[in-house]
Amino acid sequence: MRNVLRSLRQLRPLIQRQDCVLIGSVNVAEPPCHFGKSCHIHSSACGGVDHAETNFFKNHLFTTTTRALSIGAAKLANRESNRAGPLVEYERRIAGGELVEGDACQVDTLTELQRLHDELVENVDTCQLDRNSEKPVRSGWLWSRLLSHPSYSPVKGLYLYGGVGTGKTMLMDLFFNQLPSNWRKKRIHFHDFMLNVHSLLQKHKGLSDPLDVVAGEISDDAILLCLDEFMVTDVADALVLNRLFRHLFNKGIILVATSNRAPDNLYEGGLQRDLFLPFIASLKERCVVHEIGSSIDYRKMTSGKQGFYLVGRDLSALLKQNFQQLIGEGTATPQEVEVVMGRTLHVPLGANGCAYFSFEELCDRPLGAADYFGLFKKFHTLALEGIPIFGLHNKSAAHRFVTLVDVIYENKARLMCTADGSPQDLFEKIVTISEAKNMAPRTSSRSRKNDDSSLCVDNELGFAKDRTISRLTEINSREYLEHHAAMLSEKKERVDQNVLEA
Repeated sequence: MRNVLRSLRQLRPLIQRQDCVLIGSVNVAEPPCHFGKSCHIHSSACGGVDHAETNFFKNHLFTTTTRALSIGAAKLANRESNRAGPLVEYERRIAGGELVEGDACQVDTLTELQRLHDELVENVDTCQLDRNSEKPVRSGWLWSRLLSHPSYSPVKGLYLYGGVGTGKTMLMDLFFNQLPSNWRKKRIHFHDFMLNVHSLLQKHKGLSDPLDVVAGEISDDAILLCLDEFMVTDVADALVLNRLFRHLFNKGIILVATSNRAPDNLYEGGLQRDLFLPFIASLKERCVVHEIGSSIDYRKMTSGKQGFYLVGRDLSALLKQNFQQLIGEGTATPQEVEVVMGRTLHVPLGANGCAYFSFEELCDRPLGAADYFGLFKKFHTLALEGIPIFGLHNKSAAHRFVTLVDVIYENKARLMCTADGSPQDLFEKIVTISEAKNMAPRTSSRSRKNDDSSLCVDNELGFAKDRTISRLTEINSREYLEHHAAMLSEKKERVDQNVLEA
């Protein structure tokens, strides 16, 4: 045993000096050595070990080290090739020419989204994002009473806000689509989300805390909730949001939202806003707030033409002619479309996925987002006759039209219309409170009768008009219409294939 220990002591200096010996053996520049001059005098350092044993250990150590380096390099290369996330995909699309060269603001936003992506991947088990993993049984009021403390997610969400056409929706979709398909995730427009919430509240009416039950159903379906176009205009929504998201955040929900408004400007000037303010505080606590500061409207970079947007009421005959061409040999007839909570929407004329309305029938009646979402579940194209110039006299219709355009855009539907002016002209008389204050004040030489009586001062409409103008521009662009035609063609091919297989 002593002889064995003595031999091991003699071998220890050689093993400790493997770095210096091996570097020299592969003709690589030798790094600084921290063992003193003895490491360079191989013969004296080896003591009683003969050259055969030295060569054996050198070769063995070289092989082992080379193999380790190869494995490390392979792991690194594999990690690089398996990189995923919104920023990686964005760079790939730019390199492939699918996207124009991004501006610094978009890249900055994607860096935030990539950070969130990586945090979610690292905490997938803790956040219980995987649908296939075991989830704790969480049944109604009993569970909520047993848990006396909130179970906030360790990962904060992200609230993105900025001007129109800065690519918020595209960036969030890029983020959402890079996440694993088996995750508990949901991407939905804010209008649609609130419609679902109110429908669920109606379903659980009579319970002691229906919002807690609704929050439980939402969180069971999706832990990561992506809401596009977060915009609070309705007092009913404002009063619900604070308590709803308190329950959702307590259940571990991670929120990613896009909006035109900073959190502090949400529901500005709204009724009973003091009851809404705690939600803003909660939102800022549970989300990283990030502004997209791009001054480029990417929607207006598309090659918009006159397309299906016809200026002039005398062109209604041309609109009907275009509508007939789209439906082909079909015959347009009145139809009923089912919307939420058993309600139906009357469609004056419809055939082959195309619906025909006058503006008054669709926007000058007490209809809302639920009716419009129901419409586009059945129809992919809307012909709308007679869009007016908006002002004080038709403010309610303007609100509905803004919602309608949002739903058209969200559903990637097609719009044919006649209007009294260009998209910019339609909203020329709509101003925010601050814009109204900056207008020339009345003087003795400028009497009240010279004021524009149709001017509409409305903060929500004033902020929404730029988004609506931008979306109308994109909906009318060649690229959008080509994409819509391709989508219909692909859908038809799938239907035909299913018929053949049947």
